[in-house]
Amino acid sequence: MDLISVLQLLGGVGLFLYGMSLLGASLERVAGASLEKTLEKLTNNRIKGVALGAVVTGVIQSSAATVVMVVGFVNAGIMKLAQAVPVIMGANIGTTVTGQILRLGDIGDGNILLTLLKPSSFAPVCIGVGAGIMLISKRRRTKDIASIIIGLGILFFGMTTMESTLSPLKESETFQSIFFLFKKPFLGILLGAVVTAVLQSSSAAVGVLQAISSTGRITFSIAAPIILGMNIGKCVTVLIASIGTNKQAKRAVSIDVIINLIGVALFTIVVYSFNAIIGFSFWDSFVNRSSIANFHTLFNVVTSLVLLPFSGLLIKLSSVIIKDREHSKIEEELALLDDIFIKTPSLALEQSRKVILSMGSAVKENFEKCVSMLENYDERLVAELDDNERFLDKSETMLVDYLVKITSQNLSDSDSRLATELMHTVGDFERIGDYCINILSVAEYNKSSGLTFSSEGREELSYIKSAVAAIIDMTVEACRTDDIVIAARVEPLEETIDIIEETLKEKHISRLQSGLCNTQSGISFVEILTNMERIADHCSNIAVHILQRMSRQGTFDAHEHLRNIHQGGTEEYKALCRYYESIYCDPIK
Repeated sequence: MDLISVLQLLGGVGLFLYGMSLLGASLERVAGASLEKTLEKLTNNRIKGVALGAVVTGVIQSSAATVVMVVGFVNAGIMKLAQAVPVIMGANIGTTVTGQILRLGDIGDGNILLTLLKPSSFAPVCIGVGAGIMLISKRRRTKDIASIIIGLGILFFGMTTMESTLSPLKESETFQSIFFLFKKPFLGILLGAVVTAVLQSSSAAVGVLQAISSTGRITFSIAAPIILGMNIGKCVTVLIASIGTNKQAKRAVSIDVIINLIGVALFTIVVYSFNAIIGFSFWDSFVNRSSIANFHTLFNVVTSLVLLPFSGLLIKLSSVIIKDREHSKIEEELALLDDIFIKTPSLALEQSRKVILSMGSAVKENFEKCVSMLENYDERLVAELDDNERFLDKSETMLVDYLVKITSQNLSDSDSRLATELMHTVGDFERIGDYCINILSVAEYNKSSGLTFSSEGREELSYIKSAVAAIIDMTVEACRTDDIVIAARVEPLEETIDIIEETLKEKHISRLQSGLCNTQSGISFVEILTNMERIADHCSNIAVHILQRMSRQGTFDAHEHLRNIHQGGTEEYKALCRYYESIYCDPIK
């Protein structure tokens, strides 16, 4: 390989990793209860999971791609390890399809449908379709779906780039002659593993061996250990995919490696023990394409059938290998939502409240961190922000499902009102988390573009940041204490934040007109104001729902309540508005 080939290989690796990252991030944004339920239906028992993995891999002809997608689902938190294990086993079975096709003389090469479904053809289709949707669509969710498609395309394109860069080795006589130097089983296994790791495809490695078998010089005793080693070497691509993923995703990868290592160990012991004691009549016979394809299929089918009943043990073993230094926030908090409490609705609702309060704490923490990044961008805080955002997203999905289960019980009037309030609050906290991430995106953009705000602009932002921090604190405290006095103070502050936003936008326009501020930094300034104002809106929603539940009238109308106080309001409400304006508005007028 020359320097250009090495650079192309590195580019392929980079595209692969970026595609994996984009796929995982997009899945996290899009994934919700509907997708999770769909996956649960497809993998709700082991046989379905194995079938799903085999079919998907058989279609795209890449077990690595299938396992990588499974790792992406596990990393996004929308597939559990118990669901992933059968799919991984099925992927190992599906990868044998290529060898079976090759034995028939490369039928796929003349079939346009099969050709289009190969990763090499599928990649540009994914990128093209995803990019088209991205350019045309204006909806955020649609753009996220387009990002998933593009991520898949880039991932497949990276794999294809790696394979095409290394493909000349298939035609190398020196490379092929290596097969004949390894007759001892352990050396043959090592050869198969190395060749497959280099080619980044067990299907390609099997194809090379099938091609070499046409010379009539490969015996079963040479081919068998090489095929076994190929099942170890194919794990390299998946190991690369685990870079930057969470512990659960790394465990999924380790399970794939464990399955293949155990399978190779069992086959080696059984095959060579039987041959030493009784002997195979075909051991020194020459193999052909069919023999190689059949042995490859036999290995993966038998390994999956033997290990499938021990899926639970494989998961435990992966936990021993990939240990938790400490329980994640998601695991600890969402463990409170146990179905055992459903039969006692009041207790289940209390468990839900605890998780929602943790969401409130996560929102407070993320707001503090993201606004601090506007002044002093710190890359180390990004991971913490992402962890909290992942917790908020996962909490929304699980809490909505959990609360739906609770409402199916025979609830008292008070429990029914609480369940309704919590259902609304979950969504509002999750949306506040999204707006915090939007502010982080502005901070990242400003950092990468070298944009800064004027000293006057920074001072003005400090007042709305203080006001929004105060309204978040007030909202979370109202949720914690069910204090209607605190909840009643949220709306006057929200109205004050609206005034601050409009005031700062007018002052910003004046600076633009006088040339004291440039357009690019001005866009960032306005985007920050918009996101902060929307955070305050959701805080208002939460407070109103608390007031609605705690109202003794029983006919509290949230819309009428807001309309009345905005049109006139009580003297107390007006006094609170004047108080907040004196703190946050008067200094910037």
